[in-house]
Amino acid sequence: MTKYFEYELARAAHLLTAEMFRLKPGETLVITADTQSDMRVVDAVAGAAHTLGAIPMVITLVSPLGVGKAADPLLPLEPLTAALAQADAWVEFNKQWLLYSTPFERAMAQNKRLRYMCLVEMTVDMMVRLIGRVDAGALSRFLRRVSQMTQQAIRMRITTPAGTDLSFKLLPEERQVSCDDGLCDTPGMHFLGGQISFIPDFDSINGRLVFDGTIAPPCGFLKQPVVLEVEKGRVVHFDGGAQAEELRRWLESFDDPNMFRLAHGCYGFNPGARLCGNVLEDERVWGCTEWGLGYLSPVDAPPDGIPAKSHCDGICLNSSVWLDGVPILENGVVVHPELKQLAEPLVGKS
Repeated sequence: MTKYFEYELARAAHLLTAEMFRLKPGETLVITADTQSDMRVVDAVAGAAHTLGAIPMVITLVSPLGVGKAADPLLPLEPLTAALAQADAWVEFNKQWLLYSTPFERAMAQNKRLRYMCLVEMTVDMMVRLIGRVDAGALSRFLRRVSQMTQQAIRMRITTPAGTDLSFKLLPEERQVSCDDGLCDTPGMHFLGGQISFIPDFDSINGRLVFDGTIAPPCGFLKQPVVLEVEKGRVVHFDGGAQAEELRRWLESFDDPNMFRLAHGCYGFNPGARLCGNVLEDERVWGCTEWGLGYLSPVDAPPDGIPAKSHCDGICLNSSVWLDGVPILENGVVVHPELKQLAEPLVGKS
């Protein structure tokens, strides 16, 4: 009996292994999952890797009680690090993500050839919509042009209908804008196509940040907007009811002042993405912006990054963005003439 999206999943798994990772015969692909992962995705990708002549190694872990370094207590730190330190490629399908955990940091530091792809919480449905049915070439061209424009900018402003109004300085000579177009054929960290990450001058970030989509962790879907007042890159006040209080208490639980720091911002631009409560997909909803709080890798912001105990991400829907005073997005719609033309093959597709 045919399973849900059985044929479409096979295509998406092939695209991931053959075109995104570009796995070669004899290469080792480590696939990590936990007891909350969608194992149909894991099995499909392992099978696709094997078909290419690569060597898949599936590691299924007990689900940790937190993410990042908060996952460490339930991880087999040394064995997991050892496996990752010898792999050619690693795709993460964990629900409780290992990104920024101790094994992640050690493996990335020790294994300079490792190609890591973060596909946390990936489901069959997401594999089909976000990978299998996306025009990868058109998406890459659009994302890379937005990245170039952002890399060249000095000042940025973001607003949303929910009340976000943040202004800050970018550091084009010091910090690289990261473009996740879905390719992971070079060593380093890679993420699902449809996101562009920028890291501002932290002390220059001022204004109001309003999450009106999801916050992961701890809140998930938001019943009402969570309002954060930001001064010099730090959250100094919370408003917005029970979920704002939930976020405040979660951040305070780490007894780490760096958990209140804004670590990075991102654009969301995957035409198949929809707000669903899964952070991997939520932060790629077309026209959103996303902000991370807490940990930031030294690789992203040398020399120290932000040494925090964990990390969370919140979504601002229908964003308007100005680069050096020039509008590129208005309420989630691409308005810059050049970018609008590049986006036309993508918008509306799923």
